[in-house]
Amino acid sequence: MLFKRPSDIRPSEVTPREFYDRRRELMKFAGAGSILGAVGLLGPLARAQTAELQKLANVKKSLYSTSEPPTAYKHVTSYNNYYEFGTDKEDPARHAKRLKVRPWTVVVEGEVAKPGTFSIEDLLKFPLEERVYRLRCVEAWSMVIPWIGFEFGHLAKLVEPTSRAKFVEFVTAYQPENMPGVRLPVLDWPYTEGLRIDEAMHPLTILAVGLYGEVLPNQNGAPIRLVVPWKYGFKSAKSIVRIRFVETQPKTAWEKAGPQEYGFYSNVNPNVDHPRWTQRRERRIPDFFASRPTQMFNGYSDQVASLYTGLDLKKFF
Repeated sequence: MLFKRPSDIRPSEVTPREFYDRRRELMKFAGAGSILGAVGLLGPLARAQTAELQKLANVKKSLYSTSEPPTAYKHVTSYNNYYEFGTDKEDPARHAKRLKVRPWTVVVEGEVAKPGTFSIEDLLKFPLEERVYRLRCVEAWSMVIPWIGFEFGHLAKLVEPTSRAKFVEFVTAYQPENMPGVRLPVLDWPYTEGLRIDEAMHPLTILAVGLYGEVLPNQNGAPIRLVVPWKYGFKSAKSIVRIRFVETQPKTAWEKAGPQEYGFYSNVNPNVDHPRWTQRRERRIPDFFASRPTQMFNGYSDQVASLYTGLDLKKFF
């Protein structure tokens, strides 16, 4: 059987849940099935399988939050990219219930004075904030999500990065017995991501442990994930098990899969298109029928543009 890499999958081959849910409405004006065929409305889809989750206590509201209304919980938890569970947007909600999230530890190592291993219970003791951030996917759709988490810098201070630490590498869970997607030659598993250390230490960069007041659902990267709101969503690694402070720039999963399409920085940039589609506009889920202009750095220019002073963002995309 021939499997496609994600870079070979056309947007038209992925059926958004919203198209499926609105199929009766669309059929009123669809001709002799041509529109249905063009957007793939007839594909079977599964409903999100999200059990009632534990509430998170002592969560403060953050001043870093956007004032935009959050995307509905049902969309945040049913329309996901998490390729370890499949490349269809509904695969994570269908399969991620198999992810084993307890016990869970995160190893922090590399160019640090005090390396350590932290249980998820240890990490939940950090001061938690709700931060309503925009999420912009490289596939040109977006959401607004009320994440709950803590600044990455709080964890970094505990391990004391040395002067040799220039980058941070994030390694995610690899559970072949529970992750059907890793059986496919889609990416080089386990999934890895990376940031420059100044990006990682920026106060907007958080480690999220929840959303909408509850612990993270499995399909959203339980029990702990990275959130970097000015970068495309794939930079925000899910289900992290290892963090390395390193001297040289790490190779990330998507760079290895398609270096001409997915650069190390992957900042949201309407002026740098993906080779096969524009990044100038985006569609805010669940409305796939209206688009809006993409904002530079996903609307966080005032906070992060200074990180890239003098850097050619078309070359270092």
